[in-house]
Amino acid sequence: MTWNQENAVSQIKSALSQGRPELLDRLFAELQPVDIADLLTFLDRKEQKAVIMHLSNDDGVRVFENLDSPLQQSLLSELDSAKATEILEGMSSDDIADFVGELNPKDAQAVFNLMPHDEATEIKELLVYPEHSAGGLMTTEFLSLEQHHSVDDAIAAIRHVSEANSSLYYVYVTAQERLVGVVSLRQLILTSSTSILKDIMEDNLITVAPEADQEEVAKIVSKYDLLAVPVVDSCQHILGIITVDDILDVVQEEATEDIFRGGGAAGMEILDPVRSPALKKVAQRLPWLVITLFAGLISGSIVGAYAEAIQTVVILAMFIPVIMDMGGNAATQASTVFVRGVATGEIMPREQWRYFSQEVRVGLIMASVCGATIGSVVALWQQPVLGLVVGTAMFATVMVGTVVGTAVPLIFTKLGIDPAYGSGPMVTSIKDATGLLIFFSIATLFMNYLK
Repeated sequence: MTWNQENAVSQIKSALSQGRPELLDRLFAELQPVDIADLLTFLDRKEQKAVIMHLSNDDGVRVFENLDSPLQQSLLSELDSAKATEILEGMSSDDIADFVGELNPKDAQAVFNLMPHDEATEIKELLVYPEHSAGGLMTTEFLSLEQHHSVDDAIAAIRHVSEANSSLYYVYVTAQERLVGVVSLRQLILTSSTSILKDIMEDNLITVAPEADQEEVAKIVSKYDLLAVPVVDSCQHILGIITVDDILDVVQEEATEDIFRGGGAAGMEILDPVRSPALKKVAQRLPWLVITLFAGLISGSIVGAYAEAIQTVVILAMFIPVIMDMGGNAATQASTVFVRGVATGEIMPREQWRYFSQEVRVGLIMASVCGATIGSVVALWQQPVLGLVVGTAMFATVMVGTVVGTAVPLIFTKLGIDPAYGSGPMVTSIKDATGLLIFFSIATLFMNYLK
């Protein structure tokens, strides 16, 4: 279904101002909760509250879960305690933990006061884990049964909890509270109702520890095509599960983070691109620009140091952009391939130096082709010696660009720093300075033949 955002916002405002809830029902019947959440951002606070109060409990929860954290905080404080409690009761434990984790202690306690004691305690236990760990990502809403139960027992349990648990993909089988197996819903449906879970369960388990990084969890879910992965402690007690919808959020978050870091705008992923204050955006983006500014001064000083050579053979200036651009392209290619390979797990830690040596060979071949091509063209167009200078400089610059583009993020990885920081502006700055130095050094050696 296609719908017009501006028109939908206008209809909501009109229905609220006229006091005609049936118009809201008609509009919302055609929209998904995430669509309604998007529309709320275009309404004022009074209208947002009116929409949430109008929605049914289930729809209200789904809409609230899809709102940004700042809007969730301000909106929840506007709702009466009964409605706020209904929304919190309908949210999954991991979503509540994410929400509460953004609050100051006073506001967090106010939210806990709206919840039953057991649920509040459960959320507090989740908050112990780091935000980007498996423990911080997991939900405690899962179904586990002892291994002696039958398929019929499992199906009955599923019917009992399915309304409260919309992410029920597996039944986790335990023995004296230790996780020993897992049974998919498909397997339950296709198996005789009298079968015992122990006989049909998959006991070759794939689990993660609560302290595992969320990026590693995402790789595991992707590699084994799981809909959910259990989080277990050292005694194999199941603490919670991480579902595929949360993994999709992690993948998007990590990719966004890497893109911003590679572009010298680390931290922009936590800001609203439209509504965040300009000074906050400047604080995230300006530092790398200042660094590249000083790097540019270094490059400029290199050009200045060889000003006499440029004045003597003016045509050298024509090839400065070509040399720098080709070195930059080679460096960007190399850093992008390496950073992405590390992020996806295709380049394992033990293979990184082997990858580096292979990338040196790749750079050697590409540099040879580029150097020979530009050298031949310049030799025929201008003079053979100039072709030799430009071709050799191109070869060396592309080669160095490839090595630098791989080596910088590789070193960052070995130091335990996100390799995305080592791509983008840093690689560009190093490459510009080295490319100019190589070009003018070679030109100086052949200066007597270029006059």
